[in-house]
Amino acid sequence: MTGRALVLIGPMGAGKTSVGRRVARALDRPFTDTDKIVVRDHGAIADLFTTHGEAHFRSVERLAVQEALAVGGVVALGGGSVLDPATRDDLRRHDVVLLTVQPHIIASRIGGGARPLLAGEDPVARWTRIFDERRPVYEQVADITFDTSTGPLADVVAGIVDWVHADARRQEDS
Repeated sequence: MTGRALVLIGPMGAGKTSVGRRVARALDRPFTDTDKIVVRDHGAIADLFTTHGEAHFRSVERLAVQEALAVGGVVALGGGSVLDPATRDDLRRHDVVLLTVQPHIIASRIGGGARPLLAGEDPVARWTRIFDERRPVYEQVADITFDTSTGPLADVVAGIVDWVHADARRQEDS
């Protein structure tokens, strides 16, 4: 490993954690989910939002991102992590995969969860607005994009693993 992490970014419900675990297993690399670090160190994300607000959550999320990138391997970032300019700067030194999902698929993936940013209104409409707002940032920092809307996740995992191997060969040749 060259010290570069493989970082998965994208909106809530795109499958960053599920895909990340499988990719890490396929590549025999450690897997880190920044949301899990936040929960480990600070408790439930919904409680953080309620008690301290989004700004506080983003500051502890930033620390989780730094920790995860230092570990390396495969890293799944929370959907809003890329809003932080320092995180975007950090991502330039890593391989970044954007996972997307179509709005008509998202309802079944986000239902029943404790997602503070989706509380208080139609969750799919809110998700769509958040994704539309963040999409330019996601696309700016991503090296490649995979859509998880259809087909088995195994196909997405295989595509990412193939891309990683091809990228490693390109780096060796240059």
